[in-house]
Amino acid sequence: MNRQRLFVLFTALLLILLSWWRVAAAQAGLEVRSLERDGVPMLYVAPQQGERMPGVLIAHGFAGSKQLMLGYAYVLAHTGYAVMLWDFGGHGANATPLERLTLQQDLGVAYTVLRSQPEVDPTRLALLGHSMGSGAAMSAGIRNSDRFAATVAISPTGAAVTPQMPRNLQLQAGSREGRFIFNAQRLLQEAGGENQNLAEGRGRSLVTIPQANHITVLFHNLSHQAARRWLDATFSIQATNSYVDRRMTWYGLHLLAWLMMLGAVAPALNLPSVHRMRAHWVRSWGGLLLAPLAASVILTLSSRVGEIQSLGGLLVGGAVGIWLFVAGIVWLVILSHLPRPTIRVVVLGIALFILLWVAFGAMAQVVWLQWWLIPARLQLWPLLSLACFPWFLASGVAQQGVGIGSRLIWWLGQSVVLVGGFFLTLQFLPQLSFIFLLLPLFPIFMAIFSFAAAMLNEAWSYALGSALFFGWVIAAAFPLGVS
Repeated sequence: MNRQRLFVLFTALLLILLSWWRVAAAQAGLEVRSLERDGVPMLYVAPQQGERMPGVLIAHGFAGSKQLMLGYAYVLAHTGYAVMLWDFGGHGANATPLERLTLQQDLGVAYTVLRSQPEVDPTRLALLGHSMGSGAAMSAGIRNSDRFAATVAISPTGAAVTPQMPRNLQLQAGSREGRFIFNAQRLLQEAGGENQNLAEGRGRSLVTIPQANHITVLFHNLSHQAARRWLDATFSIQATNSYVDRRMTWYGLHLLAWLMMLGAVAPALNLPSVHRMRAHWVRSWGGLLLAPLAASVILTLSSRVGEIQSLGGLLVGGAVGIWLFVAGIVWLVILSHLPRPTIRVVVLGIALFILLWVAFGAMAQVVWLQWWLIPARLQLWPLLSLACFPWFLASGVAQQGVGIGSRLIWWLGQSVVLVGGFFLTLQFLPQLSFIFLLLPLFPIFMAIFSFAAAMLNEAWSYALGSALFFGWVIAAAFPLGVS
């Protein structure tokens, strides 16, 4: 390893340490406790040595988790609130399959545990929820208006709001999530329109978060601060802390540092040249374009003989795995070319998975995603990885031996085809519509995978590492349902 790569490696290690230090700093001065009751995993965040603090219940959305809502928790806790987050059934570390009827039950468990914390003033409580969780929060605020002084609904779905209930309702939506803006406007009208009469519980407000979509709104400081100000006004709190949650910035730097490390180490592996095994560009690109069409057709036909939304007991995620499997098989058939695997490239593939797993997930566990798989999810991981494998093997074969410029084109091509292919699928299978909200993430994942492919330049190592990693992502992110 030459001096330049050693410098990159050393810099990457420093950035990783710096990122962990800054993420850990978010908990300075806070009490963070993991709790569980009646099978509901919870996370309690509050100022250390606080007394008689107002409490806030924070509910995540579909395919979310308690970790995803930590930005609001830290901002509120640093201001003087005691916050309770939890995983709804089928989400995160909650092994109970998701059912709509259990949302209020899980919220009720979190409410009971929050009230029992010695630092909490049980007469000053509020609710905050995102998407699916916003509906649960608003419904709880309507049914129990005597319990909750305010409700913040982010990317709101629906609820039977009135000018009186829930008390002090703030609605938020990102400027790039169209139908949720429409929902927020409709709810505001049904709730009586803008009103600053918080003393009587009739406060009503709509906040549009600029340049935010359904996911990024959760990490936007304007959303965090708008919620804090609304609750401060409700409870007549004069905030003195100006905490801004920047953990996602440090998370991004952490991921970048690990990829830098891969870039520094990969050239020293001395992988054999694969230029002579390059697939013909017509087959490579033809397969990429035709495979999603075939996958969309097969998935649509499959929906006529079974419940496509909960394949394998994983809501939506199972369908994503089947789509990638069919598309990958079709692409491989069109390529009609496979290099032979060796023990060495299999070992490198496993090493790539470990690196991606640590780079993406180790910090995600404490920043935004329940990365550690509970047993019910862990048993799905091998099947999901196997489903993803054909796609990544075809992608690896198609990209073997190409230059940097061509890999950028491949990244763009795969991103466009995946987004377009899943968009086409949704036209025939609207029950999978949640995928639409995740389409902006495909280019990010494809960028990570394309970089890994460029560093290893070996189809089997790339395919094995990427499939194991992406299978884990699907198993971690999507809710458990009834199989």
